[in-house]
Amino acid sequence: MRSVKSVGSVPFIRRPWRLLAEVSALLIAVVVAFPLYWMVLSAFKPAGEIESSEPRPWTLAPSLDSFRRVFEQNEFGRYFLNSLVVACTVVLVSALIAFLAATAVTRFRFRFRTTLLIMFLVAQMVPVEALAIPLFFLMRDFGQLNTLGSLILPHIAFSLPFAIWMLRGFVKAVPEALEEAAYIDGASRSRFLWQILFPLVFPGLVATSVFSFISAWNDFLFAKSFIISDTSQSTLPMALLVFYKPDEPDWGGVMAASTVMTIPVLIFFVLVQRRLVSGLGGAVKD
Repeated sequence: MRSVKSVGSVPFIRRPWRLLAEVSALLIAVVVAFPLYWMVLSAFKPAGEIESSEPRPWTLAPSLDSFRRVFEQNEFGRYFLNSLVVACTVVLVSALIAFLAATAVTRFRFRFRTTLLIMFLVAQMVPVEALAIPLFFLMRDFGQLNTLGSLILPHIAFSLPFAIWMLRGFVKAVPEALEEAAYIDGASRSRFLWQILFPLVFPGLVATSVFSFISAWNDFLFAKSFIISDTSQSTLPMALLVFYKPDEPDWGGVMAASTVMTIPVLIFFVLVQRRLVSGLGGAVKD
């Protein structure tokens, strides 16, 4: 059904609120996407246009000089690999622990279960910045400073509460009759867990993994706080500091490095987009 039809020679909008919602959504999308467009555009602009006092939203002389400076950095490849190791480890470990924990708090009855769930919710309310200093001393006492472990452990801890809360709804939506039928057919608890329950809640795991991946990949606070002297353990966000100098910042290099950082996130989204949509749409239904 069309939202616009003609009455005589005057166009008549049948669903004005729907049209207003679509226009509003389009405007919001443009506003959200504009910084990304400006970042990519600045990465391809020559130095003269970037430093111009009259910036233009286009360029007639695209250049790859900024990208060349990025890839000529000796440690850039190591930074990229470190970020990949941290993000993938956080995603896999947090997804596994969250799945088991969500199953436990949903399927089993034990004391303080409600208290534990409330603690998960309260943990989400604590800002990361407030815990940076305590975590620094904790990592120092454990001897984890200047290691990738100092980045992996905090991100796993911060991603678990959200993942457990979200997966709890998926596990709860799986009917208990399905579990009872599996036991009657001779399936063990572990077989039901991994061969039946895990595939059903997998879309939820993908949705939580996206947030975990983005948080770990874009982290700058922990990387700046915990990686102090050993630059070989730095991650990609720290590579931006190579191009940012207080006296003479290389904005082209910053934008080019930021563009390169965005590519793995886009690839990850493309690979999991179907599962992500179903995961954000809701849990499985009886």
